[in-house]
Amino acid sequence: MRRRFLLKAGLAGALSFGPRQYLKAKSDSGTSGKGSFSMDGHRLGFYHSEIKESFNIMMISDTHLFMNDEREEPFRQYSGRMAGAYNKTQHFQTGIDTHPEECFSRSLSLAKENGVDLIALIGDIFSFPAEAAIEWVTGKLRETGIPFIYTSGNHDWHYEGMTGSMESLRQEWISKRLLPMYQGEHPLMSTREIKGVLFVAIDNSYYEIVPEQLTYLNQAIATGKPVVLMCHIPMYMPGRGLGYGCGHPGWSAASDRNYELERREPWRQDGHTETTMLFHKTLFDAPNVIGVLSGHVHRYSLDVFKGIPQITADANAKGARLDVAFDPFPQ
Repeated sequence: MRRRFLLKAGLAGALSFGPRQYLKAKSDSGTSGKGSFSMDGHRLGFYHSEIKESFNIMMISDTHLFMNDEREEPFRQYSGRMAGAYNKTQHFQTGIDTHPEECFSRSLSLAKENGVDLIALIGDIFSFPAEAAIEWVTGKLRETGIPFIYTSGNHDWHYEGMTGSMESLRQEWISKRLLPMYQGEHPLMSTREIKGVLFVAIDNSYYEIVPEQLTYLNQAIATGKPVVLMCHIPMYMPGRGLGYGCGHPGWSAASDRNYELERREPWRQDGHTETTMLFHKTLFDAPNVIGVLSGHVHRYSLDVFKGIPQITADANAKGARLDVAFDPFPQ
């Protein structure tokens, strides 16, 4: 009953920003102040007048863990392709052969060594929702003692070839397998506040936004505090392809090239919902959104739209990550 409540009846409750009440009342100024950013490979820096104390986070996406055990036997027909997709990789810096488990463990060790204040897990940590992999990851995260936030990607909950809509399958396999990753918070939207900066995680893992998520974003923006949006699928950027597909005007069933390979239903025939398009507009019109962090495309990239940078991370399956520093704006 608790799982059904979280995913079916819990949306309204999530709009209070979860049990820890991370978001507070709207600031008097309601303005974002001055800010800038820098990027050097996997190192990213935000500098902002509303940041009063320096801190660091680590963002990890696209680890694509495939480990499983006998409990996975009934699901082999649905997980076979992705189970063989990332068995061996080459490290993003050295080119030496490695594998996702080693890369994830090393990333967490670096997070601990560097004293980060938050680990952000932004989708496709798993290639499919194998119980063994989820148990292993949650155990590793507990060992660090570092707060973390998680949102799913398009693979975390996806068993390829299962019948059902992407919405219903996401709900089913989050409920059955992924709930421990959310630490009791709402799977589709959650927030952490670190030293006055709001990190808002939104699940856009099948490219679309639901109305409750739009409301949630609006409430975060209304605080007036600096906001960093974190989502697996990058937001649409002019000049980018459909990998940057959340809010992309060309996104539709006619442009969906992978639905047969991934054995899922095709994208919507008539393109994005009005809610998804409004979410994109609201995000990039906001005066206090200072950046967007995403994964999915398995490469580092930087775009700036309406003055707001969006940065994507290369795949953690080959050791990549984003080390992100937040500092006061230089006087």
